[in-house]
Amino acid sequence: MDTEVLVVGAGPTGLVLALWLARLGIQVRIIDKTAGPGSTSRALAVQARTLEFYRQLGFADELVEAGLVFSAANLWARGRRAAHVELGRLGAGKSPFPYGLIYPQDEHERFLIERLKELDVPVERMTELIDFEEVDGRIVARLQGSTCETACLAGCDGARSTVREKLGISFPGGTYEHLFYVADVDASGPLMDRELHVSIDESDFAAVFPLKGEGRVRLIGTIRPGAEKEGEHLGWEDVGKNVLQRLRIDVRRVNWFSTYHVHHRVAARFRQGRAFLLGDAAHIHSPVGGQGMNTGIGDAVNLAWKLAAVLRGRAPERILHSYEPERIGFARRLIGTTDRVFQFITRSGRLAARVRVHVAPRVISALFRLPSVRRFMFRTVSQTAIEYRGSDLSEGRAGGIRGGDRLPWLRSEPDNFTPLQSLDWQMQVHGAATRELAASCASRGLRLHVFPWSRSAAGAGFALDASYLVRPDGHVALADPLQSPARLERYLDARGIRFIAAPGRTSEALHPRM
Repeated sequence: MDTEVLVVGAGPTGLVLALWLARLGIQVRIIDKTAGPGSTSRALAVQARTLEFYRQLGFADELVEAGLVFSAANLWARGRRAAHVELGRLGAGKSPFPYGLIYPQDEHERFLIERLKELDVPVERMTELIDFEEVDGRIVARLQGSTCETACLAGCDGARSTVREKLGISFPGGTYEHLFYVADVDASGPLMDRELHVSIDESDFAAVFPLKGEGRVRLIGTIRPGAEKEGEHLGWEDVGKNVLQRLRIDVRRVNWFSTYHVHHRVAARFRQGRAFLLGDAAHIHSPVGGQGMNTGIGDAVNLAWKLAAVLRGRAPERILHSYEPERIGFARRLIGTTDRVFQFITRSGRLAARVRVHVAPRVISALFRLPSVRRFMFRTVSQTAIEYRGSDLSEGRAGGIRGGDRLPWLRSEPDNFTPLQSLDWQMQVHGAATRELAASCASRGLRLHVFPWSRSAAGAGFALDASYLVRPDGHVALADPLQSPARLERYLDARGIRFIAAPGRTSEALHPRM
C-alpha cells in the first residue's frame, strides 16, 4: 500500500491524528486541498483536556508559552456583572493545566505542522480527495492527479466533508436564525483585562475573548436586525452596538471581520468500513464554551491509538467498533447542551428577553456561589469530565473511579500523568502492588507504575492498593479493587489486547480486515 492511514484535512483534528499515529510508528499521509494553513484566528480556546493530550505528545508547555492563559470568566446583563468565576481556583489539583488557553487557530495549525515536520510527515497541499472505494480490504482513493491505496481513511475535512458525502452519511441538525459576526479588534475599556466576558441583553449578546497583545480582543455577537436583507456585503457598521456601548468597549481598529450562521449537526455514523469521520466532518455546534476544536482533537486521540493497535497486530479489528459509540455519545450530549445555552442567549420575544436579562442573572449568580456548581463548570468546559463508562472497553470500579473515567491527576514528583507520555497501555497502583500482579504485568509486557499512597490519592477517588489499567489516551479501562491478575488476564484475553508482538508475524497482520 502507499500508506497505512490517509488523513484528509489538515486542520487541528487531522494534524493531531497524524501526529499521534506517526509517534506510534504508523505510516501516514495527510492531504489538504488548500494552498496553506488558515490565515484567520477562528477557534481560540484550547481546553485543559487538550493540553493533557499535548503533554502526552511532549509539547504542552511550549504551546502554553505561545498562547495566553486566562483564568477568569464573567457574565454580564445589561452592563452589570452578574457572575465572576476564577477558573484557576476551580481547576487547582484537578489538572496540570487548571485554566483556559487562548491560542488562535491559524497559529495553532502552524505549530502542529512544525511538530509533524519533525516526524518527517509533511502536509501535502493542493491535494484534493475526489473519490474513494473500499476494495479487497483496502481503500483506493482518487486524488487530484493521482491515486492512493491505504488501509484506512480518516475524514477530517470539515463541515462540508467530501468523505462524509461519498459515504452517503446523513448530517441531521439545523441552523440558528440569527446571523452572527466574529471580529478581531484593537479596543480600549475596562473589559480589556485578559479575562473572558459574556454579556446578554434584551435583543443582543456579545462575547469578548482576550487575545495576546495589549488591547486586542475577539468579539462575537449578532448583526443588527434587517442588515442581512439589505445587502450581501456586511461589515463592522452592521454590527449591533448597544451591548458594546453598555460594556464601554471602544473599538479603535477592526483587524478581521466575518459573518456566519451557526449550525448544530451530528453525523448519523462516525464510521463506515475502513473510513472514519472526525471533527467538524462528524459534528458542528455553537461556539458556546469553546468546545468544537477540542472535541475534534479528542476524536483524533481516541481513534489514533486504536488504529495503531490494529495495524500493528496488537488488538483485533473489533476494538475499532468502540470509536463511534464513545465519541458520538459525547458529541450528541455536547450538541444538546450548547444548543440549550445558545437558544437561551439568542431567543427572540419579550418574555424570553425578560427572563434572560432580569431573572437568569440572579439565578446564575446564586448558583455560581456554590462550590459544587463551580467545580462542575470547570470539569465540563475543560472536557476533563468526559467518560466512556458505557464502552465495551470499560469495566470495574475501585473507589470513586469506574472503568471509562479519565484517570484523575495527582500532583506529585513525578506525577501520575508522566507515564502517559509512552502513548501505551499501563497499569497504575496507588499503595503497593502484589508480586502476583507484577508477574502478570511482566508476562504480558505491560508496564506497571506504583505510586505511594497519599491523602490526595484518596481525595481524587483512588482506592488503596487497587489496580487501574489505563488506556493510551489516559482513560481507565479496568478498575479492580482486588488487584486480581486473573481478572486482568480475562479482560485482556476477552478483548484480544496484546502488548508484545508475536514472533514471526506476517506482513498481512499489519493490515487485517476491518
